[in-house]
Amino acid sequence: MVNKFKLPKREQFSNKSTFGKVFNIAGSEYYTGAAYLSSIAALKAGCGYVALSSSPKVLNTISLRTSDIVFIPIENLKKRIEDFDVISIGCGLSTDLSASIMFKSTLETLAKLDKPVIIDADGLNLLSKMKDGVNLPQNLIITPHPKEASRLLNIEVDEILDKPVQYAQELSQKYNCITVLKQHSTIVCSPEEDIYINETGNSALAKAGTGDVLTGMISGFVAQSVSGDKRKNKKFTPFEAVKLAVYLHGKAGEIASDMLTEYSVLASDLLNYIPMAIADLL
Repeated sequence: MVNKFKLPKREQFSNKSTFGKVFNIAGSEYYTGAAYLSSIAALKAGCGYVALSSSPKVLNTISLRTSDIVFIPIENLKKRIEDFDVISIGCGLSTDLSASIMFKSTLETLAKLDKPVIIDADGLNLLSKMKDGVNLPQNLIITPHPKEASRLLNIEVDEILDKPVQYAQELSQKYNCITVLKQHSTIVCSPEEDIYINETGNSALAKAGTGDVLTGMISGFVAQSVSGDKRKNKKFTPFEAVKLAVYLHGKAGEIASDMLTEYSVLASDLLNYIPMAIADLL
């Protein structure tokens, strides 16, 4: 396959803000791993600063695993959210009543801000239950697998699988967003319905948590597309950032499976192979 991707520039006269700041709203009592994977993957993709906002139990658990991210209690979310370049929400969030109320309230806040927002996993399930006409963020990215897409469009999964490009376009139309329809050949569709079909990846990625890693990589690269000296990264748009993240996520899966076999790759293993996938483009 001929590689068409270029990495965003890394300016030497720089600081953590140069490469973007990600605010990740993720995790719940039984899904702490999703919060960890999506946060660390954003840093591995090259962004300069990641903050995780979640419940105290989640933050306490993850603080034992890493000192690389900043922790913001969920009750302080609205006070801090404007300080960040990109917001991701949904990984391991749960769909209980408190999560639903928080999600709806956060979307209302984000709809007033001109910032890219990535919605994944439980965030998509909560979005599918919201009535039409809800105010959505202006720069929205959604990352559904076929089942989540079926809920968002209120159609059967088999229809999604039968015509994935068509329904990726319908999602982008409905939500005025970049859609990442995750499947064997993941489809990325812009709001203008430009289509990219990814060719990297293998069955190693068919494992719980790999989608959380992808969300983190997307948020990390999108942060680099909207921060720092934009004039020097003019051609690196959020759409280009999303396509790059999807490509490298698949590439990391391939490299990991070469070392560990397609049977044994864990989502957490992918974090260690993101640098090798990036090195392949340098």
